[in-house]
Amino acid sequence: MTQKYNQIDPKDNIIVAIDTLPKNTFIDVAGKTFTLIQDIKQKHKFALHDFAIGDEVIMYGVLVGKVVLSIKQGEAITIENVKHASASFNANQEKFSWTAPDVSKFQNRTFNGFHRVDGSVGTRNYWLVIPLTFCENRNLDVLEGALLDVLGYQTKKDFSVNTQALIEKYNSGATEEELFATNIINSQEEIYKNRLFPNVDGIKFLKHDGGCGGIRQDSETLCHLLAGYITNSNVAGATIFSLGCQNAQIEMLQEAIEARDANFSKPIHYLEQQQSQSERHLIEEAVKHTFIGLTQANKIERKPAPISKLILGLECGGSDGFSGISANPALGYASDLLTASGGTPVLSEFPELNGVEQELINRCEQKEDAEKFADIMKTYAEKAIAVGSGFENNPSPGNIKDGLITDAMKSAGAAKKGGTSPVTSVLDYTEKVVKPGLNLLCTPGNDVESTTGLAGSGCNIIVFTTGLGTPTGNPIAPVLKMSSNTSLSEKMNDLIDINAGTIISGEDTVESMGEKVLEHIIQVANGDINAKADLKGQNDFIPWKRGISL
Repeated sequence: MTQKYNQIDPKDNIIVAIDTLPKNTFIDVAGKTFTLIQDIKQKHKFALHDFAIGDEVIMYGVLVGKVVLSIKQGEAITIENVKHASASFNANQEKFSWTAPDVSKFQNRTFNGFHRVDGSVGTRNYWLVIPLTFCENRNLDVLEGALLDVLGYQTKKDFSVNTQALIEKYNSGATEEELFATNIINSQEEIYKNRLFPNVDGIKFLKHDGGCGGIRQDSETLCHLLAGYITNSNVAGATIFSLGCQNAQIEMLQEAIEARDANFSKPIHYLEQQQSQSERHLIEEAVKHTFIGLTQANKIERKPAPISKLILGLECGGSDGFSGISANPALGYASDLLTASGGTPVLSEFPELNGVEQELINRCEQKEDAEKFADIMKTYAEKAIAVGSGFENNPSPGNIKDGLITDAMKSAGAAKKGGTSPVTSVLDYTEKVVKPGLNLLCTPGNDVESTTGLAGSGCNIIVFTTGLGTPTGNPIAPVLKMSSNTSLSEKMNDLIDINAGTIISGEDTVESMGEKVLEHIIQVANGDINAKADLKGQNDFIPWKRGISL
């Protein structure tokens, strides 16, 4: 994409600036020639022709806004002259056909994963420690302090200081010179290599503010989410802390687990503080149960599995004006490649599908899924309006500053992550992914609430596209950050795993980058590469309480 401006779809009547374009720049696009009447910032849009008040603004081939102040040809599209508008939709499906991409490069590809009894395969092998109520978060802090450093799982620091080495030298009679010569700094890589349990990738502590108070449905939803984490293929087992009197009872979690897996057999240990002799006894029991659980989890080794076992979460956040033309469509092509290989991409963030509902409805294989998606979207939109908001309030100040001025514009680009394949299933929040192929999962657009939901529904790896940058990660699913532009990749290299900015510079096409993305996913799933979010200990976990969150 070496040109300085681009018409993304032949139906578009606004053009995106690939580079900053000064006033009087000559434009030749879609059979029209004219000069810009003002400076156009990089990633922003300008008018292909004159617009009158009330005219529709089309981008990505869909309605993204309506004109509220007349716009001249070559003038910038702004929040002052265009307001959000999106196309109407219904559950009646139009004809849809799909031509799968060539997957010969990925034929018979495998990754080394952790095979579970239920037939799923994990990309990681974690032990979870979970509170059923926020009252138990302090006990998780105690357990975390007792286990992480000594077992070699500390990931929040770039290095650790081994004071114990000095103590041992001192007790053996070492001189001051010998003490100064003693190496006491261990790098993160050295800590990781010296784990007591090499087949266990970590112990994750899912602290949260739920489980009691609020409404009972919040606790029910929380238990279904936690059951999703426990049954996720990336998890070997769990230690559960219960206070005893909270709304989220142990039995509620057990029922949620059984609903997802009637033959559940992973080791899980329940500890109830109000039934314990003392806090000290509770912690002692928790440490011992967790340690023994880790010895069991360590017996599981990586073995080859087809890439059809990958359940890929599709996420975006901190989006910019390039997200919809580089990172998102490249991830969409990788999604199509995975679908054609028998795998399962999962597209979330329903507020960011506003305006493309009909296209997704048309792609649903089953009529009931089309109706379910339409119903969820309408209900979600109505609830947002009822509290004085609406999907039009979804774009953040950062989105707007970088060219995404309406929710429909943002959504049309965000939906590109889902590629072009048929939709095999529509899931509400916390529902488990069971069908291969593209799934739609209802979550908010909120980055962490959404990634939390993706892992809770079974995703064993997530790719997160961004144009502005984000440190978001997840406790159990590797989250690969993919930049829409090279500038971000260079500026935040410690956070970005994949750079799709080469599409903008012309070094890659959407298709070639999509193949690179899937290749990178396979290497991470294989354990050959760690997500940078994991290296930095970014374990973000925020359950959605089903209130309005955009």
